[in-house]
Amino acid sequence: MSEVRIMVPNPPGSGYDMTARTVAATLKDTGLAAEVDVFNLPGAAGTAGMARLMYEAGNDRLLLQMGLGLVARTHLQDTHRITAAVPLARMVQEPTVLLVPADSPYRTLDDLVDDWRDPDVPVRLGGGSSPGGPDHLALMLLAERLGIPAANTDYIWHDGGGEMLSALVEQRVDVAASGAGEYRHAVEAGELRVLAVTGPDPIPGIDAPTLRELGIDLEFLNWRGLLAPPGISESRREELIDALDELRTTPEWRDALNDNHWHDAYLAGDDFGAFLAAEDDRVGGLLARLDES
Repeated sequence: MSEVRIMVPNPPGSGYDMTARTVAATLKDTGLAAEVDVFNLPGAAGTAGMARLMYEAGNDRLLLQMGLGLVARTHLQDTHRITAAVPLARMVQEPTVLLVPADSPYRTLDDLVDDWRDPDVPVRLGGGSSPGGPDHLALMLLAERLGIPAANTDYIWHDGGGEMLSALVEQRVDVAASGAGEYRHAVEAGELRVLAVTGPDPIPGIDAPTLRELGIDLEFLNWRGLLAPPGISESRREELIDALDELRTTPEWRDALNDNHWHDAYLAGDDFGAFLAAEDDRVGGLLARLDES
């Protein structure tokens, strides 16, 4: 594959940023691409990057790292929908984890829920995605399952993973939702603890139950993929997808999945396009329902 640039629509340290840089490094390490540059273009909770992608119609060297959070933001800001771009591939899924500082008084999820249910106890919830993004959605869906009114959910948005880590360590938030791989080093170092996992299975190396193991009927998985601008040639689209097809089969990519607690969720081309259309409808309905609660 010839040279490409991957645009990340939020700051360094985010899940998008980690995924884009892992894709880039693996493409280069395996010889599937000669040069892959990653750059960050934060703004408007990710939709600035989407606008840039649409503006660069026909630029067959530009890709956008995106995912569930960007789908939601295009609804909330009524901007370019993700279905207007060229779908390349969904690369990964990952569960969300609920994190607290190491010395937090919340030793279990039940401890947190007891305070969260009490309107007289302020519980500051945080995430590295804007309202409508995966961190926010995971917490709002959990509140819905627990019967906690939205008014009792004080969600503090931090633009990207780096800001969120500082807020947790400095205890400016009490608990945060995050992708399972984003803070794995802080968890391994004992700076943070995981109260629960939103995926279907426990995560190897993380001593925390799933929500279902705790009796809560909820599973939540975030996903991330790559788009190209509209107007690129069919031959270039096939070249990009072929490179991602090969990437997905390499030992280096399998190692990256394991290291980051990501699930292989590969879906390419028209199949990814059909998924995006269905996801666009699903997320729009979900946001409308949460807005009414």
